[in-house]
Amino acid sequence: MKIELHEITVRELSEGYKDNAEEGVVGYGGRLDIRPPYQREFIYKDKQRDAVINTVKNDYPLNIMYWAMRDDGDYEIIDGQQRTISVCQYVIGNFSYKGLYFHNLQDDEQEQILNYKLMIYFCSGTDSEKLEWFRIVNIAGVELTDQELRNAVYHGSWVSDAKRYFSKRGCPAYAIGNDYLSGSSIRQDYLETAIKWISNNNIEDYMGKHQHDPNASALWRYFQDVITWIEATFTKKRKPMKGVDWGTLYNKYKDEVYDAKAIEKETAKLILDDDVTNKKGIYPYILTREESNLNIRSFTDAMKQKVYEKQKGICKKCRKHFEITEMEADHITPWCEGGKTNEENCQMLCKKCNRTKSGK
Repeated sequence: MKIELHEITVRELSEGYKDNAEEGVVGYGGRLDIRPPYQREFIYKDKQRDAVINTVKNDYPLNIMYWAMRDDGDYEIIDGQQRTISVCQYVIGNFSYKGLYFHNLQDDEQEQILNYKLMIYFCSGTDSEKLEWFRIVNIAGVELTDQELRNAVYHGSWVSDAKRYFSKRGCPAYAIGNDYLSGSSIRQDYLETAIKWISNNNIEDYMGKHQHDPNASALWRYFQDVITWIEATFTKKRKPMKGVDWGTLYNKYKDEVYDAKAIEKETAKLILDDDVTNKKGIYPYILTREESNLNIRSFTDAMKQKVYEKQKGICKKCRKHFEITEMEADHITPWCEGGKTNEENCQMLCKKCNRTKSGK
């Protein structure tokens, strides 16, 4: 990994500054990709933006920024995007500071700003080296997410096209998947989730293989297939569906044939079941039948103590006496057979008997 510290003036940085909705934001004579296609949209508020200009006007130091060197000799910003955009937008006259635009300043004031020196680390190396380095230095401003860091390393035509589907406000992935995915599209959460699903959690391997693909249409088609499968299998939208690991379920169960009406009936029943404390787990439970997904409500300590006293410490199975710490509460009628987690359905068993019973 090669890391070099450079001084870049505001004059050099703002030369050729352009902000194009389709192509992103560029500066430094067209050689710097200020907001690469993978990056989040500009989120500085006026107060933060003004703080940057105040720092520059007073010749105070801004935090060091980081640029990645591309194979073609150009650069892209890894850390410092919002500070850079604030400075460049002020110089080209996009906003005023304390009532004055840049062109309202005296010549010497303009020169002071244009000659202000920014400290920039130029970083180059292998993909894995850059990814590790970016994770280490990701400490300034609003931190990049893991997916934004990955996108920085595996930048190219594939990532640019993926943003069109997954990374903008109101993007196609948001339009069809917002009820099922958690996180924010502009912070790359939707893109990260989609890649995680299609790659079986091998995100960096998948991105490395597809970095130079001309588009991300295969990922988009896969994502659409997942959403279509969800809506065909679980026909009624409910809040607990948001954030379920749908892609993993789709990969394993997409070829199974289900009765959607029966699934909806069972889902509605489980939603109303007070013993089911993890409503989000209803969806994987219906497919896997693993009760651990549901976090079935446990007997309270008060219930266990009361039942223990009623039994006089005698295990209901082996009929031997035990201290309460040597016993466990058990559903007389199992939850899956309609048994409730209440005192009437509770019995105290010694640990050996309870675990023998559970293993049957």
